[in-house]
Amino acid sequence: MNDETPIIRLGTRNSPLAMAQAYETRRRLCGAHGWDESKVELVPVVASGDKVLDRPLAEIGGKALWTKELDHWLHDGTIDASVHSMKDVETLRPGTLTIAAVMPRADTADSLVGAKSVADIPEGATVGTSAPRRAAQLLHARPDCKVVSFRGNVATRLAKLEKGEADCTLLASAGLDRLGEDSVGARLDPEIWLPAPAQGAIGIECRTDDAQTQEFLAAIDHAPSHRAVMAERTLLKALGGNCHSPIAMLTTAQDDVLALRCALFSPDGRERIEATHSGSAEDLAWVAAMGRELIARLTPGMAPHFGQHEV
Repeated sequence: MNDETPIIRLGTRNSPLAMAQAYETRRRLCGAHGWDESKVELVPVVASGDKVLDRPLAEIGGKALWTKELDHWLHDGTIDASVHSMKDVETLRPGTLTIAAVMPRADTADSLVGAKSVADIPEGATVGTSAPRRAAQLLHARPDCKVVSFRGNVATRLAKLEKGEADCTLLASAGLDRLGEDSVGARLDPEIWLPAPAQGAIGIECRTDDAQTQEFLAAIDHAPSHRAVMAERTLLKALGGNCHSPIAMLTTAQDDVLALRCALFSPDGRERIEATHSGSAEDLAWVAAMGRELIARLTPGMAPHFGQHEV
């Protein structure tokens, strides 16, 4: 291996936020292993989900549109690992791929842009979001508001707001922080406004049979974040959650015990159920049981939106 050869090639979407997450991954890898930055090559791709912005994600193929190009590159050896926003990764993944590391989780909260709080949103305002969870939560809290579809990266959505296409929008606080836009919105307390599953977490995935890359990535794995994300993904799987499903979750940890709070909504926000369970971070059987309990409590207006995995 000569000095110009990278040790690891990281695939990433080429959006500004995805690139910021890839830069963070490279910085942590180089810091952990004492490498020069040239040893971690970033390989960007325009994901299918970034190409079609005029329709909700659920209508054009779901979360797989964020991962399929990177998955193909992993399988054919173009890259060694993929950097993902974990909330955008399908619940069911190929057995040939492994989430080898989850970096220290950032803020899980949402931020509201355009008003100081949900209560301060003007009567009858238009709120832009294409996330079923955010739409349902908003309509549950403020049924007087109207929700309109808002897709695109952070800059695109902020530009739409500036043009008056909506009065307010909701964005992940972690994404705003990573882009240096943390002053743009009002942070919503995640204890009150529950976040999306795995929000704020960056995961790195590689081939299951690639022991060398897994060893490199293990050095930047943050076990508490990894355990919390896996618990949330386990509950998503038990719920049959997909990009149509209005699901909100919050995980807290005390040593090796996780407490997982979950709220499910009907898409119009009129119906809501919630549960909180706790158990071992190592054995997640209790999480699957929690999912079964919630499924059993679904109302007729909620049931059609759960129980269908996104693959």
